[in-house]
Amino acid sequence: MMARSLPLIFTGVFINAVAQLCLKQGMRQIGHFEFTPEVLWDTSWRIATNPYVMFGLFCYVVSVAVWLLALSRVDVGFAYPMLSVGYIVTAIAAFYLFGEALTPVRIAGIAVIMVGVFMISRT
Repeated sequence: MMARSLPLIFTGVFINAVAQLCLKQGMRQIGHFEFTPEVLWDTSWRIATNPYVMFGLFCYVVSVAVWLLALSRVDVGFAYPMLSVGYIVTAIAAFYLFGEALTPVRIAGIAVIMVGVFMISRT
């Protein structure tokens, strides 16, 4: 039963990763800012109306709906560790999309996560 729910779980994880990447792109467009009283309204408005941020938040809502569906089918002790696959997806996508570093240490961490997810999925 749990293994049959992996596609559902990974769909939620993938949508959540897309949300993270969209939020990052939106914030790349907005740039560095400080929440000070002088810029609070302007910055908040720019964030709230950025299409990437809005789509990222939408993806979060969808991913929560998918996650709830998954939790109705499997143990949380099985499902929750699968969220770590999102780290893998976002690290690799950020490398290709944003030029973020994918160092040997990060690659080793990704390998450890992959082994852990494999072990959990086999139980």
